[in-house]
Amino acid sequence: MGKDRNDKINTHVGKILYSKDEIATRVKELGDQITKDYADKNPLIIGVLNGAFVFLADLARAIEIPLEFDFIGVSSYGKSTTTSGTVQIIKDLDNDIAGRDVILVEDIIDSGLTFDYLCRMLEARNPKSFATCALLLSRKNEKLPNYYGFEMKDEVFVIGYGLDAKQQYRQLSSIHEYIQN
Repeated sequence: MGKDRNDKINTHVGKILYSKDEIATRVKELGDQITKDYADKNPLIIGVLNGAFVFLADLARAIEIPLEFDFIGVSSYGKSTTTSGTVQIIKDLDNDIAGRDVILVEDIIDSGLTFDYLCRMLEARNPKSFATCALLLSRKNEKLPNYYGFEMKDEVFVIGYGLDAKQQYRQLSSIHEYIQN
């Protein structure tokens, strides 16, 4: 039974774009920079569900200052591999962010639609400071995140390390190209 499942997974898993070790090294560097930049603060880290949960967990362990967490759930893809063009809030924050130092953590900035929407929405809630962190930049966006892991050169659909295709493949430890059959 395990072999059948792996065969099914492997039909869509393409070449590795970022290995587990490359990701770990870059996440540690981001954590070190955030630790330095927020040394005298207690930031509220906001993870964007569902994709950022793996990145957020590793990033949080790489940040060596007190942190608080909250999550926001959004959807612009649904079960598709292309954006619908609209952002839906599925789960809003549990905490008031007014007067707080906030860092929004995203998995990928692709079209920029979700990222831009969340930045505008959260900045309107009057945080003391607002920064952004993304694991991947798929395209150049007007507003770049303050911190990011990797800038992708090719426009490919990626899976693994929290990134999904139709809600699957998040568990892969490296980031792979997704092969559509």
